[in-house]
Amino acid sequence: MRQFNHFFSSLAFILITGCAQQSTPKHLAIQNPPDLYAAIDKATETGIGDNATRNAIESTVNHPSIETSSQSQTIWQRMKTLYALPEIQHDRIERHVNWYLNHPEYLSRIQTRATPYLHFILDEIEKQGIPGEIALLPAVESAFKPEAYSPSHASGLWQFIPSTGRYFGLKQTPWYDGRRDVVASTQAAVSYLKQLSEEFEGNWLLALASYNAGKGNIRKAIRKNRKKGQKTDYWSLRLRRETMNYVPRLLAIAKIFSDPERYHLALNDIPNKPHFEIITLDSQIDIKKAAELAQLPVDDFLKLNPAFNRWMTSPNGPHRLLVPKDKAAIFKKNLAKLPKTERVEWRHHTVKKGESLNLIARKYRVSIASIKSRNHLHSNRIKTGNQLLIPLSDRPRLVAGSQNMQHYTVKRGDSIWKIARRFSVSQRNLVRWNRLSFKKPLRLGQRLLIKRPLTLTSRSNRNIHYTVKKGDSLFLISKKFNVSVSDLKKWNRQTINHFLQPGQTLKIVVDLKPST
Repeated sequence: MRQFNHFFSSLAFILITGCAQQSTPKHLAIQNPPDLYAAIDKATETGIGDNATRNAIESTVNHPSIETSSQSQTIWQRMKTLYALPEIQHDRIERHVNWYLNHPEYLSRIQTRATPYLHFILDEIEKQGIPGEIALLPAVESAFKPEAYSPSHASGLWQFIPSTGRYFGLKQTPWYDGRRDVVASTQAAVSYLKQLSEEFEGNWLLALASYNAGKGNIRKAIRKNRKKGQKTDYWSLRLRRETMNYVPRLLAIAKIFSDPERYHLALNDIPNKPHFEIITLDSQIDIKKAAELAQLPVDDFLKLNPAFNRWMTSPNGPHRLLVPKDKAAIFKKNLAKLPKTERVEWRHHTVKKGESLNLIARKYRVSIASIKSRNHLHSNRIKTGNQLLIPLSDRPRLVAGSQNMQHYTVKRGDSIWKIARRFSVSQRNLVRWNRLSFKKPLRLGQRLLIKRPLTLTSRSNRNIHYTVKKGDSLFLISKKFNVSVSDLKKWNRQTINHFLQPGQTLKIVVDLKPST
């Protein structure tokens, strides 16, 4: 009994000391109470000694340095003061630590890519009072590429799928995709993660697993374990391979960045200062023109403003741009000098004999609707000699998730199945795009619309791993990821024999290079 009295006296001292440290950010005083109480319960049930008890408790609580985030001189120092996830020793974490250490060039690229975004991400994390390790989640999700696009149609730094993005207010229109908006997507992701942590009673590992797999799947796994009388913590759950690796991957990279000297990691010197300024405009602007005003290459400008699908900001907003802090003053000065009428790029076109609005729109790669809108046309009728203003800024950019539309004329012997196979699209999509019916035959000479993803704006290939499911074949997998069967065989020469086996893992190289 005296052993337990001494234990609770020690605990009281820890709690009081934690609350008394005014210099520590409020949400870091002592976090993750369910984990803390679980350690206490375990200690009292097993009757372990005082030192072991204290170790069990302290293993659930990170102790940030005394330096506060506002005093931190580098972004890495600030991030470490916000760390609040439990320190865990686990083979799955160490496996990923070793992978990162064996790929130092990847850690270097991550730092470079993260530089423009980390200060803003940490600001949002502090506002919501969530662990600083979350700032590194885009390293796991997108490798800090805001234009990243996955085969499951997830997009942006935080890899929102369309439905979840819309649920959290991220607009997705032909003009703009909020999932790639650095500001909007970060705010949505942080809010979502905070919400998930509350639903799982402060258990951040389950919250993170839910962000990857969906909370319904995590709750289902918990119920299964509970039925069997098994533990229901993250490490005890049977989850899909991706989610089993997801949380350890984040904990591993956070561990390395928390102790760079131990892991011989050279950190980029990123000051703890805002990298960009949010500038609000009152109208549309040509992206290339905006880059000129900021005296920046277009590619650099798009790293901060990747959400726009066209070479022009959206007519319905948001009317804001992110501009590097050191370029904000010159951008504002140049913008003030530029007449509103010159904020977008136009081309004059004289209608020639035989031309239609459709032909002109295709020639300039803009929509018929944009030509009609800019020229106040109420129908598609135009006359030879008419002068039209063509808004070239309305042309689509080649961005992740964009679609390349083309038409195909039905020939003798064609079927829905043959055409779908020819263009590597699904039969269901082909029917939906053209309002066809599987019951009615195609007509000879009928024009069909074909939509296919454009090549992404990312500048490298991305390796992904796919687990073979029952009923899969090399042909079906090749169509799913838009790759060839021969490439699949080449990438998996050591593992593909004559037959695929359910559960087998295949390496697939997803093309992320821009079209030339």
